[in-house]
Amino acid sequence: MKRWPTIGLSLAVLWLFVRGVALEPRVIVGEFIIGLFVGVPLAFFTRRFYTETVPVIAVFRAVPYIAAYLVLFGTELIKANINVAYRVLAPSMPIEPRVIELPLRVESDLAITTIANSITLTPGTLSMDYDDERNSLYVHAIAGANREAIVAPIRAWEDYALRIFDEERGPSSKVPHPPKDHAFDGGKRDGE
Repeated sequence: MKRWPTIGLSLAVLWLFVRGVALEPRVIVGEFIIGLFVGVPLAFFTRRFYTETVPVIAVFRAVPYIAAYLVLFGTELIKANINVAYRVLAPSMPIEPRVIELPLRVESDLAITTIANSITLTPGTLSMDYDDERNSLYVHAIAGANREAIVAPIRAWEDYALRIFDEERGPSSKVPHPPKDHAFDGGKRDGE
């Protein structure tokens, strides 16, 4: 199956979420048609940037993992929002920022980007950089003293991403190299 029509259709569905349409059939259909008029030509003109066909069976195989990823991400998003709101409302709570190196098992650009964006969308954490040689993300966390509390949900996302993006490694694969932790130094450089 050709990929650009599928991407065009996906962009039309995404348009519905971006627009935040009311749950009225007439409004949904109207906005979906607008999304098609925007998404399909965009997908057609950018088709040279992605593979020509869609592995339909692989997509259907990934659907349960995508659903599980979204549920897990939503849960972590809610917990992180509550945690950050509590830190704002109770200034006595400690904020111990850290930059954590997170070695990844996923290797495809799309899987790495998905995880990095999930981290950045979660309040209290931010994907700062990616080291291609070490296949590591550098994550800033406002409460980074407990490294495991930061890394555990990201590893769970990565377990699903390994299956969603049909990576070589599996969820039981070991992390390729040991991570390094970096204390936040307020922007000072060595020797200052």
